[in-house]
Amino acid sequence: MHYLARRNWLVVCALIALLALMAGCAAPTASDTSSETSAPTDGETSADSSDATRLIIAQTVDLEGLEPSEVNSRAESNVFAHMYGTLYEITDSGAIEPYLAQAYQVSEDGTEYTFTLNEGLTCHDGEPLTAEDVVYTFQRAADPENGFTGNTAGFVLDALGYADARVDGDLDATIVINAYSPIALGLISEVYIHCKDYYESVSLEDAAQNPVGSGPYKFVEWVKDDYTLLEKWDEFTLRDATYDELEWRVIPEASTRTAELIAGNVDIITNVPPDQHTAINNSDAATVAGVAGTRRMYVGFNQRDIFDDTEGGLAIKDPAVRVALQYAVDVPTICQTLLAFDCERASSMVNPPNDNPNLEPYPYDPEMAEQLLDEAGYPRGDDGVRFDITFQAGRGRYLNDEAVVLAIGQYLTDVGVNTNVEILDWSSEFVPALRQHDVGPLYFVGTGGSTWSAVYDMADLSEPTGATNYTEWQNPEWFSRWAQLSETQDADGQKALVDEMLEIFYNDPPWLLLYFQPDFYGVSDGVDWTPRRDEQINVVPAKPIN
Repeated sequence: MHYLARRNWLVVCALIALLALMAGCAAPTASDTSSETSAPTDGETSADSSDATRLIIAQTVDLEGLEPSEVNSRAESNVFAHMYGTLYEITDSGAIEPYLAQAYQVSEDGTEYTFTLNEGLTCHDGEPLTAEDVVYTFQRAADPENGFTGNTAGFVLDALGYADARVDGDLDATIVINAYSPIALGLISEVYIHCKDYYESVSLEDAAQNPVGSGPYKFVEWVKDDYTLLEKWDEFTLRDATYDELEWRVIPEASTRTAELIAGNVDIITNVPPDQHTAINNSDAATVAGVAGTRRMYVGFNQRDIFDDTEGGLAIKDPAVRVALQYAVDVPTICQTLLAFDCERASSMVNPPNDNPNLEPYPYDPEMAEQLLDEAGYPRGDDGVRFDITFQAGRGRYLNDEAVVLAIGQYLTDVGVNTNVEILDWSSEFVPALRQHDVGPLYFVGTGGSTWSAVYDMADLSEPTGATNYTEWQNPEWFSRWAQLSETQDADGQKALVDEMLEIFYNDPPWLLLYFQPDFYGVSDGVDWTPRRDEQINVVPAKPIN
């Protein structure tokens, strides 16, 4: 088999991308400049003005809505985290520190967390922020009649084992969980606290268009597929934000984001492809800031029965097939060629250093992949094909995602798995299907991870029917140990269980393991801002450089 041809194909992809960049970043003509840029209107400030009070951040995808219980992507949470406060917050170093709450107490059995709010907090409608708002936030997200499927309802409450919430005083709220959880505080720190009086007074539809928050910035305007504008909430005293306004712009195309940054029309851009680093760094206007990320990139094996009428859907239900395909993809070459980063291939769903040190990443070994597929009962046919399979992915969400997906599809095809790649719109097509577990049978996605907890990283698979178990993996050995893991308070005992479960995951993989995504940001030379490893964009500390 001509496996080396795959490497050459990747080089060609990289060269094409570079040529496209060079064309996209050519100096604009006079007519180009007059038609595509304009001076700010009265009351506006351009990104490169010396007296700028508006910080402009360009992300790849838009919000799906403005409902705080339906946040489902990092791009959304970046915006919402500036509009809403959380009881505690996870810092860029992985520490969990007070935020809206000044302290908390835990019951002896670990099932009740009582938080005491800071005094004098207000919602953006001017109403005091009290324990009633905290309790309402959790109860509203958990109410099945609301049908929420976002991060809070679909992941946090499931992983937390949420049972109830109650008011214990004007500033004291208690969150009740079914059993001790080693990651309870971190999970609770992901819930955006919103304001009872307002949200009780409006419909779900109105709430999703006109949010009232509790954080350092207040909602002003959302123009779909264009931008979201926030203004500083002066009554918020817990953080001292510098910029008066934040504009979160939607620019799906990487070359356009780069051009806008170099032109001084935006201040920070996300997901900078490697082939554009040189243009930015040589622009005398901005630089690329890179960081090793925590997002787990993988190909999911969706094992739902809806795919049983396809040959590929049936094939990936066999663990032997899923193991074989691990050997088929050359992850280091993908990283070096398409991401310009020496990624370490993942050996599990857990970020180092919390992973199982005894598990070695699957090597690229196409001969082994072929042998294991033969042994699993899927030999090549006369046409060289073992079986056909569909591979779906969203466009523009992850670093160089379309090129990565096409490369993976070709690697699988090289070992006889004829892979039909379908690139979908991220927001309108891929995410809704992912939420309903309808993508696949192969799909490409990345889920946020952490540096503070192995159990947190594993919580995507905390329930056989959980909202984030997109593969609907049902391994009984894994799930029978999950309850034990959740109840183990001894650190050594917990680590032993983690390692045991990760070995189960390794031998019966629901994911084709890839890499932890590196993150590259373009930052204007006029802004002092440092990116975090976990993809959270916190610009409250950002400051202009005069």
